[in-house]
Amino acid sequence: MTGPRFTPLIAALPSSVPFVGPETQERAMGHAFAARLGANENGFGPSPRAIAAMAAAAGEVWKYGDPENFELKSALARLHGCRPENIVVGEGIDGLLGYLARLVLAPGDAVVTSEGAYPTFNFHVAGCGGVLHKVPYAGDFEDPEALIARARAVAPKLIYIANPDNPMGSAHSGARLAAMVDQVPDGSLLILDEAYVELAPEGTAAPVDPDDRRVIRMRTFSKAHGMAGARVGYAIGAAPLIAAFDKIRNHFGMGRIAQAGALAALADTTWLAYMRRLIGASRDRIGQIARDNGLVPLPSATNFVAVDCGADGAFARAVLQALAAEGIFVRMPGVAPLDRCIRISCGPEPEMAALAAALPRAVAAARDLPPR
Repeated sequence: MTGPRFTPLIAALPSSVPFVGPETQERAMGHAFAARLGANENGFGPSPRAIAAMAAAAGEVWKYGDPENFELKSALARLHGCRPENIVVGEGIDGLLGYLARLVLAPGDAVVTSEGAYPTFNFHVAGCGGVLHKVPYAGDFEDPEALIARARAVAPKLIYIANPDNPMGSAHSGARLAAMVDQVPDGSLLILDEAYVELAPEGTAAPVDPDDRRVIRMRTFSKAHGMAGARVGYAIGAAPLIAAFDKIRNHFGMGRIAQAGALAALADTTWLAYMRRLIGASRDRIGQIARDNGLVPLPSATNFVAVDCGADGAFARAVLQALAAEGIFVRMPGVAPLDRCIRISCGPEPEMAALAAALPRAVAAARDLPPR
């Protein structure tokens, strides 16, 4: 027999990608999008200090990055009032979720999440043979109480919740999430994905002790710091859990350029405040564009807005496809009833202007489709 001998688990899995990238769509169309508003990237870009630091580090790119991420971990520990032993740095939250799944999941282990929540987490769970148990959203919010109730029933290794949420942009108070942590069943670990928390209102971040063994919190430089392409994420958790990442993580996964950029971005608090203002204004702009076209923008604590198209998933998908034909890249939730929405990322005014011009035609095109 020739070829690789896959494990039975891997051989049984479909070959899939959680998100089809805009580049893939551009290659299929034969031209670039006029507005890239679908991947929740920060189109306003990173701090000039971060750009300068990365440019300076490029001259030393012949060197591997520090495998311990010492300077970045130390700065993050100062920010969060904990020890460096409470911090692990990795290739974005996506990479850290993959490491965590490998650390704790064996085939057949239960995992609890929300139906329609972040699909990359589900992708990693499937890759380890975990069994997903899903609860519905409560309106446009993930439901902490329902997640805990399901966890009590199935004794999962992991429980996942994002606050603020992707794909709906909603957010619970930090106090409610702290109360959720207090109810985590013995033997379970709560993953609190806080990718967007720097963009959320005061009080959204959960007041959780970094050494609390019941929870691991995940953050990123992709959103508020505008460094999605650098792939820098980190997790905050109890020291024994964080130390376990060293057993499997790619110790040279964080390049020197990414480390330097993240360290400079972290120090530029003025730029972060500026980003909050720009993104807040862009959320308002998206909301007005949606309302001008008879659509309903949902309240958002993130750098995107979920826009209720007022019908079902088929209609929202028709709007999305018509926008793509107009050169506007957006995405949408994949599960009903969340899929009545399209999800539009914040961005600079030229992209907002392109959206404003294209959306009336996209909505009209969707409404002119013949009934199913």
